[in-house]
Amino acid sequence: MKKQYERSLKGVKQEMTFITRDNLLVFLRSIIDSGKELYAPQLRAEKIFFLPVKDVSSVVFDYVQTVESPKELLFPKVERMLSYHYVDGKMNVTDCSRGQKTADRVLFGSRPCDAIGLKTLAEFFRQDIPDTFVQRRQDSLTVVSMSCAGSDENCFCTSVGAGPGDSTGSDVLLTPVRDKRYLVECLTEKGKFLVESEKELFDEGEEINKEEYLTKLLQTFSHKEIAGKLSGAFNNPIWDEASLRCLGCGACAYVCPVCSCFDIQDEGNSRKGDRLRCWDSCGFALFTLHTSGHNPRPTQSTRWRQRVMHKFSYMPERYNLLGCVGCGRCSRACPADMNLKEELNALDHILEEGRQRVEERQ
Repeated sequence: MKKQYERSLKGVKQEMTFITRDNLLVFLRSIIDSGKELYAPQLRAEKIFFLPVKDVSSVVFDYVQTVESPKELLFPKVERMLSYHYVDGKMNVTDCSRGQKTADRVLFGSRPCDAIGLKTLAEFFRQDIPDTFVQRRQDSLTVVSMSCAGSDENCFCTSVGAGPGDSTGSDVLLTPVRDKRYLVECLTEKGKFLVESEKELFDEGEEINKEEYLTKLLQTFSHKEIAGKLSGAFNNPIWDEASLRCLGCGACAYVCPVCSCFDIQDEGNSRKGDRLRCWDSCGFALFTLHTSGHNPRPTQSTRWRQRVMHKFSYMPERYNLLGCVGCGRCSRACPADMNLKEELNALDHILEEGRQRVEERQ
């Protein structure tokens, strides 16, 4: 296993390691028995969510995408940042970023786009002053992803530089192959440690072409070309028409693996209370509302523009990160049937036409 891991880091073709479905269930059971918290896709109310696993027989293997991303494992919906309590004439303040131990967790069955999303989210929260809460959770999280053998019309990871078998962000990547077996790629020290803890469950096997087992997903646009065109499109009227269907409900932000908007709220009274960090969305009208009453993004079109520009222009320019992994969750969750892939393709087409007209006039 050591030689395999070292060669994979050097980019040399690695030996093929496999695990059967039956042994994979034993492997998952051993993770729970070791005291780690295991999260995996499971059925709830006829939909698939990442949930804590108590019985490995409940883990779902055959699915395209979960409703929500696993980002809550790094960035919870609500996070207590500090608490205060007035006792015996003294105000006691507890900084929740210090001294709290985070449980070791294993995320199983995440798609490659989810693993990229977790990596992007962690890197975003390391900008400027690193976020202790997110960093601590990432350090204790091992990501065992599953390559995509299927996809639907909302998936577009290949248009944002990823793919159904992309290993970025994963500690271990499994790819389902024939005879209920999985190709195993050990990608980091954390992944190596997890696999070697039950190495008797894994076998060496014949060399296969992994690409043959992945879903075929055509690239429909180039995120780099989109970014280049967006830089001159801030005042383009296309944002008005593109946002007409947007209800400003924020569902797209809440299911997105990368969206990181939050606000800080204080709950309590003069004697005790908490300071909380809560998910928010740039699609909400109140998100940028100033105390004076002024709102720099007063319409849904300006908020929709902010969402697209932030993901495809501002983040790449400022942080060298892309704010979209092409998972398609926003399109599946939208109650107004807005489809980001279709919107970006239309945007690309309109901006290209505008660019050509400008060139013709010159």
